[in-house]
Parts: sequence; structure tokens; C-alpha cells
Amino acid sequence: MKKQISPGALLSPVPAVLVSCGTVEKPNLLTIAWGGTVCTHPAMVSISVRPERFSYPLIKESGEFVINLPGESMVKTLDFCGVKSGRNTDKFAVCGLTAVPAAGVSAPAVAECPVSFSCKVKEVIPLGSHDMFLAEIVAIEAEEWLFEESGRLALEKMGMVAYAHGEYFSLGQKLGSFGYSVRKKKPAAKSAPAKPPKKPADIPSGVQRRKNSERSNSAKKKKSAPKKTGHKKTGVSHPVKGGSR
Repeated sequence: MKKQISPGALLSPVPAVLVSCGTVEKPNLLTIAWGGTVCTHPAMVSISVRPERFSYPLIKESGEFVINLPGESMVKTLDFCGVKSGRNTDKFAVCGLTAVPAAGVSAPAVAECPVSFSCKVKEVIPLGSHDMFLAEIVAIEAEEWLFEESGRLALEKMGMVAYAHGEYFSLGQKLGSFGYSVRKKKPAAKSAPAKPPKKPADIPSGVQRRKNSERSNSAKKKKSAPKKTGHKKTGVSHPVKGGSR
């Protein structure tokens, strides 16, 4: 039986990302777990930020930010940037991260993150404790080693991180793909009809067998015929029948 509890922000799991803002010269980072995709065309995302956060005016005034996807090895950095404030901490310097120019926006990207989404704010919606920034993705940059030969972006290679009710998790086993429950199985390829075995070269044909048989019989007749023999003159007399020497 289910137990009813008070309403809360418990929807899980959600992506845990590093959001960079400011400029390449004066960059800042904050960790966001309350964000997600909101539209396909145009490609749009949302992030929710408390107005009292140091990053809030940087994003609101510039209208730009970058979502950086960290790998499993960056979980400690991910957590640090979520509990420390940029007002008195240079998070890039402390964490050993590199601020680099991002495509399409003035906000920096994090060089150590394999994937980054350049975003431009379209609307700010006050919700209560948080304001939601609705933004359009204007560019995506990903490391070359994440691409397969087919061109597919294999995000699973980077070891993505999920956040669930105050804890970080790595993504595990693949369970399926979109639409697999109704996807029709491809019919098995029809096997080609079996070809008759080739006649070995050392097996003679019917005509050849008859010719071989005739040659064999002829050879046997010659072998069985009596040989005519004669005495050669040698100068030695033969003994008379019934006599002795």
C-alpha cells in the first residue's frame, strides 16, 4: 500500500550539470539539477535558479549561459560547485577547470566537460523559490571521441551522472531504446536454395567410364594370351629323353 507524504521536489532522477556564466575573463559556475528539455523545435531547455544566488544576475543580465555535461570523474567538482558561492570562491581555479570560449554566446564553457550546450535566454518565469530561465540552444559542442563511425553521438561513453533526492548516481545498464516496445522485428533473410554438389574432377563421366572399361578389358586379354617361345641355338646338345649324362 502506498503512503501519502507532503508535496515536494522529489521527481527523480534528473541530470546534474555544471552551468557556466559570466565571461571567459570572469567566469562562474553553479551546479543545476533542476533543468531539462522543454521543446524540440526550436531546441529549448530550462534551468531554475534562486534569485539570491550569485549566478542569477550574471545570467539574467547577459541572457546567456552554457550547460556543461560532466562525466563520472567530475562528481566531486559537481558537488563542490553546488555548495560553494562564486561571491568568495573562484570555482574554476579551486577545481582546476579551464574556461574557454563557447560557440554562439559570450558565456564560457568548461573545457574539461565532454559536451556543452550554448544557450540564450528567451524568457524568465518567477515561480516562487526559484525563477525558471527558458532558453534556446544555439550551439552544441562535443568531444570527437564521443562520436561513432556512423556519426551518432554516444553520450554513454562519457559516463553520465544523475541526481536523485540529494545523491549522485552513474547511469547503468541499457534497458531499451525509444519505440522498441512496438518496433516490428525484421523478417529473417530467406536462405538461398541449396546448390547440387559439384562433381569432383576425379570422378569420370559415364562415357569416360565406358572408355576406361574397354581399355581395361583389352589389357586383360593381352595379359592372358599365351606367349610363343622358341629355343635359341647355343651349341649345347640336349640330353636324349630317358638317358643320362
